[in-house]
Amino acid sequence: MPNILFKNALNHISQKTPPIWFMRQAGRYHSHYRNLKQKYTFEQLCKIPELASEVACGPIIEFDYDVAILFSDILFVLEGLGLELKFDPGPKFYSYINSENMKKYNDIDKALVHMQFQFEAIQITRERLPDSKSLIGFVGGPWTLARYAFGSHQFSISNKKIYFEFLSNTIVPLLKKNIKLQLDAGAEIVMIFDSSLYDLDPIDFKEIYIKFLEDISSTFPLKVGYYSRGKNEKDLLNCMSLHFAGFGFDHTINLSNIFKDFNKDFNKGFIQGNFNEKLMLLEKEDFKKNLKEYIQHMTSVESRVGWVCGLGHGINKDTPEKNVHIFIENIRKEFS
Repeated sequence: MPNILFKNALNHISQKTPPIWFMRQAGRYHSHYRNLKQKYTFEQLCKIPELASEVACGPIIEFDYDVAILFSDILFVLEGLGLELKFDPGPKFYSYINSENMKKYNDIDKALVHMQFQFEAIQITRERLPDSKSLIGFVGGPWTLARYAFGSHQFSISNKKIYFEFLSNTIVPLLKKNIKLQLDAGAEIVMIFDSSLYDLDPIDFKEIYIKFLEDISSTFPLKVGYYSRGKNEKDLLNCMSLHFAGFGFDHTINLSNIFKDFNKDFNKGFIQGNFNEKLMLLEKEDFKKNLKEYIQHMTSVESRVGWVCGLGHGINKDTPEKNVHIFIENIRKEFS
């Protein structure tokens, strides 16, 4: 049984209290994760399903988030295509895709076999979670994955034709199969995290890239959510007419405007976000002051139907655990 607050948000049902989940809520800020990291590598924590489940359930037990998230990484699909990947501690590729070798890295079925550990991790996590908690999966956004695949040292917007070819022939078909894998395993929805859109031209976004998003969302109507970073409100509103289950927004986007347009024109799905994750790093009293201002702002929003409360981006590794407790306790208290 899914979390009722999250279920209501997905179904765009009005409610006083929003469900809460944070991007990267299972990770380095949490002592539970740090203790596991002393014994295992990041790759082991992701690829051994029992360990991935242990990591995913840790913050649910500690902080009482409403939604658990598959513990994994967006880059494993590129590893599945044949790119050698190591985390030390961040991701490092030892080979990259280019126009000459692109066809070498197009075995989608091989990559999907590589991703089976996610299927098992979701199944085990679902079994371990309380019935009152929801579970979601995630994949990387097509453009974000392309930027990693081609490498920052050789990534040039002048080569965008090659990137779009790679997206069309390999990345988007693979992502659709990866999403199906996660949904079949028991994820309620799968989020697309597309956090590297800064250098994608608005015209290309509107005329080319959005067609890739349409392909994915129409394949899984109302079962895939979309988070992007680096696009303005106008660009993002163009996505809302697609078949997504909902959208996540970073702290630079005014949610008041989003809710106004979303509820007026679309009237479906969720809006996730968007407290500034950097403010979670402040000392207790300063943090509480900023949180109070955020709550007052959200209280003034005329309609918050579909709201999923969270951060603008992933939680910072230096975030004090006490601030996470304070955030969740105050959101539930003030919106009860």
